[in-house]
Amino acid sequence: MHRHVNGLKTAALLGLLTGLILAAGYWFGGSSGLVIAGVLSLIMNAVSYFWSDKIALRAMRAQPVSEAQFPALYQMVRELATRAGQPMPRLYVSPTMQPNAFATGRNPRNAAVCVTQGITQILDYRELRGVIGHELSHVYNRDILISSVAAALAGIITMLSYFAFLIPIGGDDEDGPNPAAMLLMVILGPIAASLIQLAISRSREYQADASGAALTEDPLALASALQKIAYGAKRLPLPPEGQLTSTAHLMIANPLRPSGLAALFSTHPPMEDRVRRLHALASAGVR
Repeated sequence: MHRHVNGLKTAALLGLLTGLILAAGYWFGGSSGLVIAGVLSLIMNAVSYFWSDKIALRAMRAQPVSEAQFPALYQMVRELATRAGQPMPRLYVSPTMQPNAFATGRNPRNAAVCVTQGITQILDYRELRGVIGHELSHVYNRDILISSVAAALAGIITMLSYFAFLIPIGGDDEDGPNPAAMLLMVILGPIAASLIQLAISRSREYQADASGAALTEDPLALASALQKIAYGAKRLPLPPEGQLTSTAHLMIANPLRPSGLAALFSTHPPMEDRVRRLHALASAGVR
């Protein structure tokens, strides 16, 4: 059910943003602007669908790893994937010392799971297995498709808003774009991108926690891992720069320092609430 709903959400998201870009192109540049916007939207959709996983992995400087390098990681991923009846995803490790993890890709056959060097050092086997169960649940629920698309689109929206302000399509005639309107677009563009991620991410994290707990039959392991990850992420926040800002919502915990507007538009639900829900699942007999 989650897979089909997320597929519809992805199609609706791509269609809506394509329509907005076409409308903006026509407003800025008439017929010429519409053509340019049409080309941009096609490129945007192709990049979002086919290369969003590469964008996210590059943002974390992740590298593929072999079973010889990380045998325990491969063992737990293979065990859980086999239990779910799904193919083995590609495995990556980021050199980042902040404890974190994410999944990306458009379907289980093209999925990748990435953990940071930091998370492998602070979690025990059982806790890391709980995190892997959470990330694999994103894959199986098709969360990663819409999340990866949202990450790529967020970056593109922000880029286009600044591009429209610096290089207006319509020229300097009376029918050209209003500078005040373009300034508003520069302000609202990144906010719109954050709202897209916010709407998508919070509910999917709760669902992945529950699905991951069911897959591993160990909700308390994930609860313990989340508490350690939250503490580590606060101690070692990553800089809000480059593609990291538009891929942060893919992580199991917010990798950035939540302050100001970043806290207001945080795409992650409160960690204490997630831990409380996992303890409730354990009390209900999910083990």
